[in-house]
Amino acid sequence: MRVESARMDTTRRFVRICGERGNGFIEFEFAIGEPEVFVEMILTREALTEFCAANRVEMLPPRDPDTPQGDWDWRLADATHTRFRQAQ
Repeated sequence: MRVESARMDTTRRFVRICGERGNGFIEFEFAIGEPEVFVEMILTREALTEFCAANRVEMLPPRDPDTPQGDWDWRLADATHTRFRQAQ
């Protein structure tokens, strides 16, 4: 029996806009191959437009804030609003 391995398509690039800061910077997620595995980035609107064109990205819809999130579904930006408990 032959088992086919799933291959990640590294030609696919994804961007999801997460927010805009008052100083004009855009927060977004960038992924290669799998939209679920991403890095958080921040660029000016002009730089983001250039970045998206250079990477030929597929734009993803914004996350639905009303959809429940799992324990591992959080962004680094969320940590700025969370107070972590210190080990005792």
